[in-house]
Amino acid sequence: MLMRNDLFKNQNTSFSSLVCIYITVSIFLMGSVALVIPTGYSVGPMLLLLASICLVFLKPSFQLSRQDYWVIGALSTYALVVGGMSVLEDGARGADRPLRFLLAIPVMLLIIRFPPRLGAIWGGLAVGTCLAGGWSIWQKIIEGVGRAEGYTHVIQFGNLSMLMGVMCFAGVGWALMRPHYRVAWCALLVVGGTMGMFGSLLSGSRGGWIGLPIVAFILYKGYGKKLSIALKVLVIGSVMAAGLAVYAIPQTGVQGRFHEAFNDLSHYFSDENRDTSLGLRFEMWRGASQLILERPLLGWGDSGYREAMSELGEQGQITYQASQFGHAHNEYIDAFAKRGILGVAALLVLYLIPLRLFASGLKHSDLEVRSLAMAGTLLVVGYIDFGLSQTFLAHNSGVMFYPFWLSVIWGCYSLLIKRDLRQD
Repeated sequence: MLMRNDLFKNQNTSFSSLVCIYITVSIFLMGSVALVIPTGYSVGPMLLLLASICLVFLKPSFQLSRQDYWVIGALSTYALVVGGMSVLEDGARGADRPLRFLLAIPVMLLIIRFPPRLGAIWGGLAVGTCLAGGWSIWQKIIEGVGRAEGYTHVIQFGNLSMLMGVMCFAGVGWALMRPHYRVAWCALLVVGGTMGMFGSLLSGSRGGWIGLPIVAFILYKGYGKKLSIALKVLVIGSVMAAGLAVYAIPQTGVQGRFHEAFNDLSHYFSDENRDTSLGLRFEMWRGASQLILERPLLGWGDSGYREAMSELGEQGQITYQASQFGHAHNEYIDAFAKRGILGVAALLVLYLIPLRLFASGLKHSDLEVRSLAMAGTLLVVGYIDFGLSQTFLAHNSGVMFYPFWLSVIWGCYSLLIKRDLRQD
């Protein structure tokens, strides 16, 4: 009997090891191919979701913390509120994108049940940003395209490239804890972070640049106090020099995008031209604000929003071109106009609960824990920032990247926190 029990134990151990390897590879692909192949951002999540089916056939061997339930609650609340209202309006097809947030929950449970190697997160992000940044440099400098883009919308490409880049910088703390190849890991993550920023700059996606001071503050909060004054001066000087160089070189297009922004503002407020990039956003926000005042509780729904905005365009209250967009190019205004106060509340729950939970770990004594806390914080802050000028969750890349990366990072972070509690 003892030999039989040992055999089953060995089989279970082998199964767990294989699943952990599979999960580790899937997470690596989640970052490495996200922006460089068609729908690459879906590859890792789909592989993880497929593996989560095994949880149905296994006895629960882990416990969820109160914080785990808060994250599950945030994902569920958004999915049920937005999905429920969309289904009532458009039928089953309205559940497509909100469903991704529910599907991310079993992925989080899978991560907690079968812990992956953390190197998969940081290595995947670094390789992914190097590929995306390198591709954007090739497109912009060699092919001479106006704005570098991948296989998704140019704004999505630029913002996700930046987000992955700053998450690479968060991983430097983890790299410093490595007993082997510490310098190589640090170099890879710094290069990855830099290339991710290049991908964003060469895409001309200005919305992501607004949040850079907040990103810098979060990185300083996590690592700045450990740096010497000389190193801080060197880092700040290097960043400023790199920024000035990128701005000064016309081929990057950054200088032109800044000038376009000022021209757009001037033309809009002088009534010379309201159909510029920024002008159209102002018009959409103005029209959506009128709709919000008319139906503040439950909103207009997707179809009702399009019809009402089109009517505003025909009446001349906003420009005709602005009335033809299906969303408001602002996550919060769009949610308010389409789903009312309930929709805005669900969106805030989706962002603020994970933000609060991750931010509590920014001062953790263990750099491994702190790096994950910082990556999670930057993930949420990035989406909050991107939502100011783009309806990010209206795109497939947006609804695949946020919930699944949230589940992966939170699952790993939660495991480390529970480990510390057991040790105490």
